[in-house]
Amino acid sequence: MLEIDGTPLQPQELLRRKRLGGELADVEIAALVAGIADGRLGDAQVGAFAMAVCARGMDVRETTALTRAMRDSGRVLDWRAAGFDAPVLDKHSTGGIGDVVSLMLGPMLAACGALVPMLSGRGLGHTGGTLDKLESIPGYRGVVDVPTTHRCLRAAGVAIIGAGPELAPADRRLYAVRDITGTVESLPLITASILSKKLAANTDALVLDVKTGSGAFMQRREDARELARSLVTVANRAGLRTRALITDMDQSLAPAVGNALETRLAIDYLVGRRRPARLHALTVRLGAEAMQLAGMVTEVAEGERRMLQTLASGAAAERFARMVVALGGPTDILENAAHFAAAPVIAPVHADRAGIVARIDARALGVAVVGLGGGRSLPTDVIDPRVGLTEVLELGVATDADTPLAIVHAADESAWARAATAVRAAYTLDERGEPPELVQEVVG
Repeated sequence: MLEIDGTPLQPQELLRRKRLGGELADVEIAALVAGIADGRLGDAQVGAFAMAVCARGMDVRETTALTRAMRDSGRVLDWRAAGFDAPVLDKHSTGGIGDVVSLMLGPMLAACGALVPMLSGRGLGHTGGTLDKLESIPGYRGVVDVPTTHRCLRAAGVAIIGAGPELAPADRRLYAVRDITGTVESLPLITASILSKKLAANTDALVLDVKTGSGAFMQRREDARELARSLVTVANRAGLRTRALITDMDQSLAPAVGNALETRLAIDYLVGRRRPARLHALTVRLGAEAMQLAGMVTEVAEGERRMLQTLASGAAAERFARMVVALGGPTDILENAAHFAAAPVIAPVHADRAGIVARIDARALGVAVVGLGGGRSLPTDVIDPRVGLTEVLELGVATDADTPLAIVHAADESAWARAATAVRAAYTLDERGEPPELVQEVVG
């Protein structure tokens, strides 16, 4: 039985009211969330709540109350009490193909003087997961306790880890029910799910990268804009300074797609061996926006200059190396590529004819990598970190007999052949093609 200030509450009455389109008070939402977290609400009732919200929606006040209640269902981290006094920054991406930004952005912000406890997730659908990428490093522990997180932050200033079971446990249960009841696509539930964990991390500022395009969950720009506005509005109402960038995902952000392949690219980026232009531009911009939002710089341009300095000095690469060691990885990760095993079959995929890349189905590229074993179709699937794509061709670039669409890294010949067919189908060639603008809109 649920209670409000000691008064018994019938959850079915709240569920009925929301199903009929009524509003719930903050205390009523808090009671429902408490019941989700501690099990007093059964799975059928949790599913009914998710379905009612999905069908009837929630206004900004209700969504903010839901987000706060989910945050308060578990532990809220206190960095000042733990002895940290630097600005605490975080970044979240809604997911895309070749989105390896977090692996560079976190160390760069730490080298600028910020504290970066970046709570990240696993791969979801056709998109790669930051934790899966980092766990391609031998020994790297992506899920650790709070004392280990503190030690890592003291050593490196950055800890890219998963949210443990003590943070926003109501979200974990509600998401599991949403996943099997067809209620994932609900703006209030998406907003509360993302922000409850960010609020539990208790950072000073949050920058959001909301993707739009063929490889994004929000393929239409207007849908991405609606999500960005919801996230920014609720986060700021809940006390977290937040800004969102709506960015292009009509092609892979990086020329590598796949866990170990993206991690190796991130290391090459940090040490200066290779810095792909679009990936570089977005990483620097997101970091500068976060610093300006937190008051570390007055102008975004100043933040960009400081971000670039961390690359030129090698400070960002050093922070990444310290983080890897603090979380169980090798001490020579920057120099020794042998830590990443190569796939047994590595070969290029050529188009059937010459032409200029006019369109890319970026989602299809992500699905191809999942098919290679680089993602999960079931939660119990084991990822093969070796597989994926490299040298992924961008929009507006010509392909011919000497320039492949991509290089496929596969576990065997048959897997390579399937991926090659998928890659060819993902590309549309024409006599001309132009890439869309990378940063399309700023919200907040």
